[in-house]
Amino acid sequence: MTTPTELPEHREEAATGRRSWLRDHSELGVCALLLALGVLVLTDALTMDVDITQRGPVGPKTVPVVVGIGLLVIAALLAVDVLRGGRGEAEGGEDIDLSEPADWRTVLLLSGIFLGAAALIEPAGFPVAGALLFWGAAFALGSRRVDRDPLIAAVLSLITYVVFDKLLGVPLPGGPLMGVL
Repeated sequence: MTTPTELPEHREEAATGRRSWLRDHSELGVCALLLALGVLVLTDALTMDVDITQRGPVGPKTVPVVVGIGLLVIAALLAVDVLRGGRGEAEGGEDIDLSEPADWRTVLLLSGIFLGAAALIEPAGFPVAGALLFWGAAFALGSRRVDRDPLIAAVLSLITYVVFDKLLGVPLPGGPLMGVL
């Protein structure tokens, strides 16, 4: 004799019920991500080599340990809230149509532009790579003003380079154009 759960229609109902439960508790994925990130941060912080001559109560491990513990606490509190029936609010922006699918073309364009700029930073320098990044991002997001976008991108990139490299002291590769400028 077969039990009701062995019948094909009952297996489909059970699978549908599991999918429905997972869909209703999808925020648990965020909890898992926060938990993994907290464990990673704590593991790195607790295995950090610290100089014996360090003095005082606050050392280089303090902030990462606090952040790791905070991530674990937030993951646990969020999991409890989700399991008790709490749900995140749906996006309420007036310019977002939640019924439309994601625009994967734009996502892929932006990803390619970002990776291209990252590959160009060392050989071409930050000003060139940054200008291409800003211009490419503007293009991927819909701007088609070829008369002004490259100029704005070049100005933004140079300003960013000067602020970080010269004013803040964060060294950025200048590339071959820095000898000319």
